[in-house]
Amino acid sequence: MLSSRQKLLFEKQAEIAKAIAHPLRIAIVDFLKDGEQCVCDIAGHIGSERSNVSRHLSVMVNAGLLGYRKKGLKVIYKLKTPCIVDFFSCMSSVLKQQFRDNEKLLKAL
Repeated sequence: MLSSRQKLLFEKQAEIAKAIAHPLRIAIVDFLKDGEQCVCDIAGHIGSERSNVSRHLSVMVNAGLLGYRKKGLKVIYKLKTPCIVDFFSCMSSVLKQQFRDNEKLLKAL
């Protein structure tokens, strides 16, 4: 039986997973792995409107994934915990394994 502490931990982890569970948010995190960026550069890099990017950034800030600071009229974002990139590396390994498994299945047909 899960303790209330474990349940709370899992709920918080699920909130973080939900906050990054969008292709544009994953692209934003990937772009920010190399350092701070302003909204204008993030939007240009991922090919989306600034207003849309700002909405996604807000979700990730509220989840505690990103920090930000103002620099004149610009808002600069950064990863609070860059280790989140390790999670994406793990997901890539899962995808590679799925590909290998599917390849074996197709050869067996």
